[in-house]
Amino acid sequence: MKNTFGNQLSVTLFGESHGHEIGAVLDGIAPGISVDEEFIRYRLSLRRPAGDGLSTARAEGDPFRIVSGVFEGKTTGTPLCLLIPNGDTHSRDYNRGMARPGHADYTAECKYHGFQDYRGGGHFSGRLTAPLVAVGAILLSALAKKGITVGTHIASLAGIPDRPLSSDPTADLNRLNETQFPVLDEAAAGRMKEAIRSAAADGDSVGGILETAAVGMPAGVGEPWFDTVESLLSHALFGIPAVKGVEFGAGFGFATLRGSEANDGMRVSDGRVLHTTNRNGGICGGITNGAPLLFRCVVKPTPSIAREQESIDLGTRENVQLAIKGRHDPAIVHRARAVVDSVTALVLADLLTGRFGTDYLAD
Repeated sequence: MKNTFGNQLSVTLFGESHGHEIGAVLDGIAPGISVDEEFIRYRLSLRRPAGDGLSTARAEGDPFRIVSGVFEGKTTGTPLCLLIPNGDTHSRDYNRGMARPGHADYTAECKYHGFQDYRGGGHFSGRLTAPLVAVGAILLSALAKKGITVGTHIASLAGIPDRPLSSDPTADLNRLNETQFPVLDEAAAGRMKEAIRSAAADGDSVGGILETAAVGMPAGVGEPWFDTVESLLSHALFGIPAVKGVEFGAGFGFATLRGSEANDGMRVSDGRVLHTTNRNGGICGGITNGAPLLFRCVVKPTPSIAREQESIDLGTRENVQLAIKGRHDPAIVHRARAVVDSVTALVLADLLTGRFGTDYLAD
């Protein structure tokens, strides 16, 4: 099992959904980076269920502890280990034998021969994104001090679209980073919430698309061929449970464009190279070009639903009808945005550390 991502700066995740604790180790981080625990708590709150009928009823306060790598409010440069206890677990809601469609129950059984912790999805649960959000908050803060802002909105949910990000998305990102439900169009946000509640009432769930931008990345970051900006972001983003697709800039829309429509024009203004459009999402040849990074992730509907589905009993290999009981999200798109932001921060921090050296992100 490979639970570590990153080259110069890496994160390792550990724990299970219903175990005593979950956590992350951040290694390769520069010494002297400020660690704002209040900001970490805020970022964790963006991921937590809001108790408004849009999310699971599982209530986790996420009272994290940093047990190494920080002294007097600054990183020491040695591995930073962060722990979060699991408290509100209902393990009785889970049955070892029944494979839940859309979950990793069957594939985990094939790989780990029944030794895996099946409760709440075990190591495959979205619960493990909590420590990822926590350590990502440290990197988001460090990037912000270098003039790099990362933010995400729900581009669409259940087919309901938000308005696009502005060509200079800085103001949009600042606004999104201050809201629990990250949508720019208030009317669209209302319709999305209604769609989530409607799915929940039907014992079902909905998915959507998250659109992320990063403003302020310098040009010239990225390593062709296989450590390109797209390669590393895609690698990390697909590690997030429920992410099933990623596209950059115009993405699959390029298939219907001519070259004259697809290319981003360039001009010089006050000695700076600017791009007249951003269809390539701020990346050419796998390297940042100075325009905002722009990409989208598809987040599938939550697989845990109350409606009856065809499945199997892993022990007897018999066919069964399964209706999942317990506390589950009718949508995870709005909660996943905090995870996407943190994963983006990790990848960008790793790329910048590789390009400019370990101390680049230090205060």
